[in-house]
Amino acid sequence: DQQLCRWLLLSLDRLQGSDLVMTQELIANMLGVRREGVTEGALKLQQAGLIRYARGHISVLDRAGLEKRTCECYAVVKSEYDRLLPATTAT
Repeated sequence: DQQLCRWLLLSLDRLQGSDLVMTQELIANMLGVRREGVTEGALKLQQAGLIRYARGHISVLDRAGLEKRTCECYAVVKSEYDRLLPATTAT
């Protein structure tokens, strides 16, 4: 669950909004786990009211809840992403 939460958060950090379009197969490949593991993890997160998942579409309902379920490594990875890939502002 921690890995899935971290990956969802890192994906959202680079996108506008709170929706992701991706299959369980894609997530499993990105995380290096079996698709069944992603299915179980997504179901747990959905039952906890943190996400809504249906046919390749994930809506994050409670970002703070996802952040609580991830390990401290999310903050470390996010900090490094932000350092290496700073957000650009339109001028």
